[in-house]
Order: sequence, then C-alpha cells, then structure tokens
Amino acid sequence: MGVAYVKNRKHSSLSGLTQHGMGVANRFGYLGLVLASFALMMLGKADLTVMERVRASVSDSVAPVLEVLSRPVASLDRLVDELTVMGELRAENARLREENQHLLEWQSAARKLSAENQNLKSQLNFAPDAEPGFVTARVIADTGGAFVHSILASAGAHNGVTKGQAVVTGDGLVGRVHAVGTRSVRILLITDLNSRVPVVIEATRTRAILAGDNNERPRLIHLLPGATASIGDRIVTSGHGGAFPPGIPVGVVAQVSDGNVLIKPYAQRERLEFVRIVDYGLKGILDSTSAAEGAGVTQ
Repeated sequence: MGVAYVKNRKHSSLSGLTQHGMGVANRFGYLGLVLASFALMMLGKADLTVMERVRASVSDSVAPVLEVLSRPVASLDRLVDELTVMGELRAENARLREENQHLLEWQSAARKLSAENQNLKSQLNFAPDAEPGFVTARVIADTGGAFVHSILASAGAHNGVTKGQAVVTGDGLVGRVHAVGTRSVRILLITDLNSRVPVVIEATRTRAILAGDNNERPRLIHLLPGATASIGDRIVTSGHGGAFPPGIPVGVVAQVSDGNVLIKPYAQRERLEFVRIVDYGLKGILDSTSAAEGAGVTQ
C-alpha cells in the first residue's frame, strides 16, 4: 500500500511538471510569434525592396499550388452551371413544344375559317376593299407634355401624307395625323385631350368613344345604358364616323370603377420608334373639319 502511494505521488509530480512545461512552451511560443511578426513589420518598413521580393517569391511558390487546387473547383462549378442550363433548356423545350402544339391547332382553325370565309364571300359576290397605302416614318421628337400628347415623325407632304390619316404600329392604333409639313408630320396620340375615337368592345360589340385626357389611360365615354366592360376586354375601332376603318386594335380594359372604364393602349408612347401612316381612303375627319371651317367663314 505504501508502494502504491509513492507511485501515485511520482505520477502526479510528473503530470504537473509536464503541464507546467507545456504552459511555459505555449507562452514562449506566443511571445515568439509576436516578436517575429513585429520583426517582419519592422523589416517591411525598413527595406521595402526585400519585402516585395519575399512576397513575390511566396506568391510564385504558392500560385501553382493554388492553380492546381482551383481546377477541380472550377470544373465542378462549370458542371453545376451546365446541369442548371440543361434543366432550364429541358423545361423551356417542353414549354415550346406545348406552345407549338397550340399554335398548330390555331393555324388549322385559321385555315379552316379562311377557306370558309372565302367561300362565303364568293357566294355573296363580295367586293373586297382596296389595299391601303402606307408610309413608314421614324419618330423624331416627342412634343408632348402635361397638356399635349403628340409626336413628330419624319414623313410629310412629299411622301403623300395628308391630314386625318391613321397612324398605327404593329401593336395597334397610335393616333392620327394632325398637321402636315413638307418633310414632317405632327401626330395626335389617342391619349391627347382632343382625341376622340369611335370604338367597340370586341367581346360584346358594345359601342363607345375612346376619349383621351392627357393621361396614359384614356377612358370610354358614351357607353350605352346597362353596358358593362370587364378587365382584359379588347377594344378595337368601330369604323363609325369615317375616321378609322373597323377592327384596328386599340387596347384592353385596364380598370373599371365608379362608371369609369380606363383603357391601356397597345401602342405605348415611350416605346414608339417607327410608325406607319396609313391611307385608308377615309375623309371623315377632313370632311367634318372642312364643314366646321366653312361654317366659321360663313358666319
């Protein structure tokens, strides 16, 4: 028993000495690192050329290792990107296939309706309208403001443009020619306060007047009592008044509240770059304008 006690005392003493030695070594190691860092800082301040050479040597030595280590990471990143792109392409391909199928169905229906329409026209001895002439012009200035919505286009009388002609884009109706110069025209937009366009709600064939009020959303006025409009309904020209032919797309119903029906035009003013000035052979605006001017002169 005494021998065991002596052994335990010796073991405890050795453990204590070992721990004490490790603590001293840690303290001196930490102090050594601090001194080494301080020495490097002083050396860097004292001799910049030497430090730059050391840094360059370290960078040159480490660069190949970093390059080798970065290759698997870069390859993995490219693999992940390619897998992501392939997944997106697969989804887009499926969507395009479905869309293409719908378009083929619509194409078949359109061909059938076109053939039926031609057949009915031949039975009715229908005389088709003459193809309208047109001039394509670039929008060269937006002269609109808070009180006027109009633009200038690079076409004029020398191109055969006359007052009252319709102005359209591939999206829909823009407005009408308001004033004609030799090489430029002023176009009154459908959002202008002075613009009035006879239209119909395509789904219900309800007639109305599209009235501009110098805002981006013109409104429908003179709706028949009890007539309703729903958000998303297409608005097209009615052809009444002899100003525009029927069927030109104008916009969609964007808001219905408190008896006000606001329309979002297909042709956005801020996106107009090229416009088409179309001669449909209609003189409704000119005739009414001439009549008004004649009445003023008579008075």
